[in-house]
Amino acid sequence: MKLHPLAGQLAPQHLLVNVPRLIANYYQLQPDVVNCPEQKVRFGTSGHRGTSGNKTFNEFHLLAIAQAICDRRKLDNISGPLFLGKDTHALSEPAFCSVLSVLIANDVSVVIEKDRGYTPTPVISHAILTHNRSHQHALGDGIVITPSHNPPEDGGLKYNGTNGGPADVTVTRWIEQRANALLRDELKDVNRTGLDSALDSKLVCQRDFAYGYVEDLDNIIDMQAISKAGIKIGVDPMGGAGLHYWDLIAQRYSLDIELICDCIDPTFSFISLDKDGKIRMDCSSEYAMTRLIAAKSRFDVAIANDTDYDRHGIVTKKGLLHANHYLAVAVDYLFRHRHWAPTMGVGKSLMASSMVDKVAARLGREVFEVPVGFKWFVDALTKGTLGFAGEDSAGASFLRKDGSVWSTDKDGFIMGLLAAEMLAVTGIDPEQSYQALTAVHGTPIYRRIDVPLSHGEKKRFKQLDETKITTETLAGEDILAIYTKAPGNEHSIGGIKVVTASGWFAARASGTENLYKIYLESFKGKAHLALLEKHAKALVDGILNGD
Repeated sequence: MKLHPLAGQLAPQHLLVNVPRLIANYYQLQPDVVNCPEQKVRFGTSGHRGTSGNKTFNEFHLLAIAQAICDRRKLDNISGPLFLGKDTHALSEPAFCSVLSVLIANDVSVVIEKDRGYTPTPVISHAILTHNRSHQHALGDGIVITPSHNPPEDGGLKYNGTNGGPADVTVTRWIEQRANALLRDELKDVNRTGLDSALDSKLVCQRDFAYGYVEDLDNIIDMQAISKAGIKIGVDPMGGAGLHYWDLIAQRYSLDIELICDCIDPTFSFISLDKDGKIRMDCSSEYAMTRLIAAKSRFDVAIANDTDYDRHGIVTKKGLLHANHYLAVAVDYLFRHRHWAPTMGVGKSLMASSMVDKVAARLGREVFEVPVGFKWFVDALTKGTLGFAGEDSAGASFLRKDGSVWSTDKDGFIMGLLAAEMLAVTGIDPEQSYQALTAVHGTPIYRRIDVPLSHGEKKRFKQLDETKITTETLAGEDILAIYTKAPGNEHSIGGIKVVTASGWFAARASGTENLYKIYLESFKGKAHLALLEKHAKALVDGILNGD
């Protein structure tokens, strides 16, 4: 993809989202799911996303999804409270109101942030698990209104089950189908009440979510070590739902934390443009992170999070640490400094760096490799068979110090604070720790490429199987393994992964766009990576063209 000329710069006024129009479209435009299938409810790896202008995220969608969740709760006998959170995207507030009006009309007890404030995704997961530990007879679940790091015009909704994590595909497929049936029937079977009635209802409990979460942090992060070492921490909240948490964390644990920006603005005009010229609160992008990177010399370590705080970005004196590099460093540190059971393994998405595998092998830990989507880690984190689980897209979580579950969704807070703990305990920052790992395991080069894909090609892409790869070599090396299903759980990866001794490539269709993504990694340098890319594209083109 060609770099946009304004990448890394603040957006000019004409590129900012028109918030009043966005909200008006949410209420006034209605999807036509019969004649326009692209306007249907579609749950991807982590919920339904869209925007109001093209009729993919409108009031009708949210009313239908909320009713479908209520119907699913009855089917699953979920009788406890539903924890409802939202982030700072412009469409999150009206979507929150729509969802709440349906939940209350269906006699669901709902817990929301006091004064209708913002609640990060990991805090909702933490709250569900905390409640359910002592209320086995009335388990709770949750909804977070967020499109994650997506541009300001987008809206999204994620449903978390009673295990605190993203609902599995069986549940989300049911909700999706039920919601679309309700839309086709013009919401005839949707129960809703007015917002005033909903907010005044005895079924609504307003809570300070931050207090319980912040108080519990000491059970997963060595907060005393960070405080004692006097680590200077920079934080860019990126205008997200967790902004106000950082002052509370600093006060509670006597930490030296400086926010480089405390803005909340639905246009996100303070975020520099990403590589494609869009505003995207992506804490793994050097372009979106321009401001924090420029301030790196002022801090011992710096942290950023996306809008709902399920992702993390780590900045050291050297700059932004690659998300894959930090996964490897986190695994190495945690399994050396936590007294966890020797049987606990490491969870990683299939597209994450093989450096994680090398680090885990040296530690004597098994790797559990799964398709994209944090939902695949939930059961293993709950049972304690995984100590750590992470994705290449800068999302991860891990267990408490005592080996019990903390959250079953990605948690950007703890991944950021872990970087400060590493520095406090070892005296070296995560970038230096990664360089030490490369001295042992070699230095991989990782790249991701987006390639356009027609609708027909996308269908064929999802039906790939290893028998269609007839060559025995890739980039000059013997092919050691070919995957169309993840080795950890045998679920389809929506594409293919081919592995050799010194590198690998993976290709998978996007869940939301007409393109496929190629992931490449080489332990032999740039020339080998270029050869991997050439051969990978040729292999995929041959498969799509029926060669």
